[in-house]
Amino acid sequence: MELHITGDPAVDQLLSDDAFALLIGMLLDQQVTMESAFAGPEKIRTRMGTVAPAAIAEFDPAHFVEIFKERPAIHRFPGSMASRVQDLAMTVERDWNGNATAIWTQHQPDGQEVLRRLKGLPGFGEQKAKIFLALLGKQCGLQAQGWREAAEPYGQEGAYLSVADIVDSDSLKKVRANKQAAKAASKAAKASER
Repeated sequence: MELHITGDPAVDQLLSDDAFALLIGMLLDQQVTMESAFAGPEKIRTRMGTVAPAAIAEFDPAHFVEIFKERPAIHRFPGSMASRVQDLAMTVERDWNGNATAIWTQHQPDGQEVLRRLKGLPGFGEQKAKIFLALLGKQCGLQAQGWREAAEPYGQEGAYLSVADIVDSDSLKKVRANKQAAKAASKAAKASER
C-alpha cells in the first residue's frame, strides 16, 4: 500500500506504513484541508518521537495540547483535537491491544461490521467512518465482504467524493471540485428554504 494524500513523500509514507497514523489523519480531517489533517500524524511523530497508541494515550494531556499548538499547529482547534486524538489512542490501546489494523481485520469482519467498529471510535461519526472504510477498501487492500455498500456513497468506484479517491494531484482536483459543488448545492438549498 502506498498512499498519496498530502503530496509530501515523508508524510504519505507514514500514513502508508502506520495504520494508527492513518486513523489520526482521518480524525483530524475536520475544518482544515485534507493535506493539513493528514500531515498531523507526521507532526506528532516529529514532536513526540512516536505515534504509537500507548505513548499517546499515556502522554500528559496538557503537554499534548502544547504539541498541537506548536507552530505550525497540528490543527486549528488544538485543545479539542488533542483530546480526541488521545481518546482515540486510549480506545485503540484498550479495545484493540494497540493494533489499529485489528479494527478492520480481527475475526474477518464484513463491511457492515467494520463500519460499526469505526463508528465506535471517538470522533468517528457515520460520514467519517464511511469515508475511512472507503479509504481502506479503495487504497489499503481491505477485502471485507460488502465494504463498498457499507461505505456508500464513498465506496463507489470513480466517485471522487473524499480522501478515499485521492491517488494523485488530478484526483485531488476532482475531489475538491466535488466538495465545492456539494457545498454550493447545500447553500442554495438552505437559501431556497428561507
